[in-house]
Amino acid sequence: LNICCILFTHVGIRGKDIVVLGVEKKSVAKLQEERTVRKICALDEHVCMAFAGLTADARIVINRARVECQSHRLTVEDPVTVEYITRYIATLKQRYTQSNGRRPFGISALIVGFDYDGTPRLYQTDPSGTYHAWKANAIGRSAKTVREFLEKNYTEEAIAGDNEAIKLAIKALLEVVQSGGKNIELAVIRRNQPLKILESKEIETLVAEIEKEKEEEAEKKKQKKST
Repeated sequence: LNICCILFTHVGIRGKDIVVLGVEKKSVAKLQEERTVRKICALDEHVCMAFAGLTADARIVINRARVECQSHRLTVEDPVTVEYITRYIATLKQRYTQSNGRRPFGISALIVGFDYDGTPRLYQTDPSGTYHAWKANAIGRSAKTVREFLEKNYTEEAIAGDNEAIKLAIKALLEVVQSGGKNIELAVIRRNQPLKILESKEIETLVAEIEKEKEEEAEKKKQKKST
């Protein structure tokens, strides 16, 4: 069950009008198509998921969750709530922990989105089938380090705007990602808008802004010490 904890780091942030998923990407082979190794997938127009663990296991969970989202729309004529689809995924995982001849799904997941009343949501599930709601959380290789960073830095001010929430996710990942923005994948959902995967150039620009802010802050501290 702990296979998810030895891979890459993923972070989720719940803002006021935005939810953000950030993923530490592995380096892609020179001849490999980058789009085929994404760790962030849309489940419906208003819900997406990032997973840490076995990609093949995640593919099964994602496909079943997508079918459930569509089935719910056809049956109830409303989109699923984020908690509903999280509970569905958690129940599916838990069932596989009790089945003879089957092994548990080797993935942890962060699930984010907006309910139809416009409320932002962030949930985390683990291979055992438990799930919890969070304001911000991390899974994967260095989850403890990132979670400690978020506990210190997640404030109302830090998520006051969309850009601030996105920057907080990047800052959290930069605690453990050594190669800067090129190994970070980011996805955002804004209220009443579909999932958007940020381009590498956008991420690099934000990383540069963060580095500049750090330098300015360090300079201010130096000036205070000298006076």
